[in-house]
Amino acid sequence: MLVVAVSLCVGAPLAGVVTARWTYDEARATATVQRAERHRVHAVAVGGAGAGAPSALAGRQHLYRVRVLWREPGAGARTATAHVPPGTRRGDTVDLWLDAHGRPVAAPPSAVAVRQHTVAMGIGAAGLTTGVVLLARTAVRRTVVQRRLMEWERAWARTEPEWTGRRA
Repeated sequence: MLVVAVSLCVGAPLAGVVTARWTYDEARATATVQRAERHRVHAVAVGGAGAGAPSALAGRQHLYRVRVLWREPGAGARTATAHVPPGTRRGDTVDLWLDAHGRPVAAPPSAVAVRQHTVAMGIGAAGLTTGVVLLARTAVRRTVVQRRLMEWERAWARTEPEWTGRRA
């Protein structure tokens, strides 16, 4: 029980903290790379959002696919399909993120998204560690109980003839 208690009280939180720290470093590095590789342009919605069914979900908000138009220096006017929030009307300005090749991509994760991901991974690692410890405890306990029951059966097989007067 001492090993289980220490594992649950020290091991699980430690696994959560180590995982969260590693995840934070990785997610922050990924976000930095994505911010360097992508750039934001202000585009104008050519169509309105809400005409059909939503095509994506961002957080708790449904997003709609709409054609947008923007101008790039030296490249002229360009169009693409972008995900926009409901209520976006024709002529509204929306932010559009583009990769190095000029293709629309998702926005790089914000600092809040990085922290949320970090917390979720840390909690998940602590929970997984707790589950593994409790599963191991259950397996060891089951093995010990089975062994005790087998010893009880062997002892009873030796003692029962003396108590009941039957011969085996």
